[in-house]
Amino acid sequence: MVAWVVGNQQFRFVGGICRATGLRSEITANSIIAIKGRSFRPDSHSQVPPLNNRELFHRDRYICAYCGDRFSGHILTREHIVPVSHGGRDVWMNVVTSCRPCNQRKSGRTPEQARMPLLYAPYVPNKAEYLILCNRSILADQMDFLARHLPHQSRLHVP
Repeated sequence: MVAWVVGNQQFRFVGGICRATGLRSEITANSIIAIKGRSFRPDSHSQVPPLNNRELFHRDRYICAYCGDRFSGHILTREHIVPVSHGGRDVWMNVVTSCRPCNQRKSGRTPEQARMPLLYAPYVPNKAEYLILCNRSILADQMDFLARHLPHQSRLHVP
């Protein structure tokens, strides 16, 4: 079922002992394996990843969208560009990272009403970006593979 493999690092997995032969099973696999067939629904690459603060703060590099300062996660908030009280939705394209003082200063107003222009625009991360944002233990060759699938406008590109 393996379609192709990528990656320099290989892993050896050891299984149980076969009762008939007495031999232990083992398999060696690369760090990136593509399988044949449909492993995802056809629209899975275009699905919008779930929104949560951890990945939002990663997307925005822990930088407040209003003052431009970098903060630790406990000082940051999810800021709705169009406030929920004005009909704004809790979606990637309507939220940015904000420090608590800027969030309180903006209050329940739009950036224009508060005279607080956004320093960067929100965007929806693609699947590869989301895997990086989740920051699970990604090996170097896996990161190289994912990085090749980042959109050009991604903030995850190293400057």
